[in-house]
Amino acid sequence: MPRKTEQCPLCREAIAGEPWFVETRAPLQGREHFQCMHCHVVFVPQRFHVSDAEAKALYELHENNPNDIGYRKFLARAAEPVQRLLPQGSSGLDFGSGPGPTLSLMLNEAGFPCSIFDIFYANNPERLQQTYDFITSTEVFEHLAQPRQVLNQLVPLLNHGGLLVIMTQRPKTIDRYQKWTYLLDPTHITFFRDETFQWIAQHWPLELIELHKDVAVLQKR
Repeated sequence: MPRKTEQCPLCREAIAGEPWFVETRAPLQGREHFQCMHCHVVFVPQRFHVSDAEAKALYELHENNPNDIGYRKFLARAAEPVQRLLPQGSSGLDFGSGPGPTLSLMLNEAGFPCSIFDIFYANNPERLQQTYDFITSTEVFEHLAQPRQVLNQLVPLLNHGGLLVIMTQRPKTIDRYQKWTYLLDPTHITFFRDETFQWIAQHWPLELIELHKDVAVLQKR
């Protein structure tokens, strides 16, 4: 029987053939990963996704304490481009702020008013009807089953010259990918390559202005 064709969740390209990688480690043995050769995103097909309830239960195991100095230092990598590239007083949104919003607090403390939105913990649809000078999203995009839909939702909310700051770890080679402990979180289903962010900049009104180890900074054209 011919193998079912998969559809890339970012560019919608049809992907036929064998998976790019199949997990062999517990507890996710057999979970398939496909790489799109068009936009270079790596994704886990929907049949391997956990339910929203299961995902929320796993998120609540995360220890994201706003008073944790180490956690603040980690998030500072996303706050720094906002503070460096935009004038103080610029307002923004932290998309996917999680159960312990911290980046928004850090930015507010630095003089950058920042609202929050999270589908589980701060589901305020009116926040997605406003415009912003910056949108941050830290450790969120790897959880997205529909990244194209989310980009279509977020990019129009940015003012001209506004920043979209995405923090997510990126696979470099299949050898590293096979040993990557990041894959063992069942809620991690979409992985962005360097080339993926370049593709995004070509298909939305964005310019990729900075690409760091795990932070991409895109600016609204």
